[in-house]
Amino acid sequence: MNKPQNFVLDVDGVMNDGKIYYNETGKILKVFGAHDSDGLKILKQKLDIKFISADKRGFEISKKRIVDDMGYELNLVTEEERYNYMHVRFDFKTLIYMADGHHDAKILNECLYGIATNNSTLISKTSAKYITKSNGGEGAVYEACLHIKEKFNF
Repeated sequence: MNKPQNFVLDVDGVMNDGKIYYNETGKILKVFGAHDSDGLKILKQKLDIKFISADKRGFEISKKRIVDDMGYELNLVTEEERYNYMHVRFDFKTLIYMADGHHDAKILNECLYGIATNNSTLISKTSAKYITKSNGGEGAVYEACLHIKEKFNF
């Protein structure tokens, strides 16, 4: 098995619970897990960690958490563009990908190591090599980081 070099995570449904809170002015809130950033710190020296999101209207909320608070790169990539975007930017032979949606299934299946959250779509779960016991936004990323550390001897 190749040694992983990149860890790319979808934001919505992975770093947060996937729910979107609205009021009369629009999208106002996303709920992120408290421990996931600790897990990422375990891998930060071993892998290049990046995030993607297709949520255009909630991008600034995600940016606040991922970029401003945690210091990682975040890119806006639609679900339809996701596979091509990933294929152009990353070598799938060295990519760990964590996601939850049906648009992610092909990437989860083709990359070195695909991880789906417990509350992912069925097609994502069947395409992934590892499924967390935790849901997105409830420690799934932390759990995945510990698993990656053990699996790849980091």
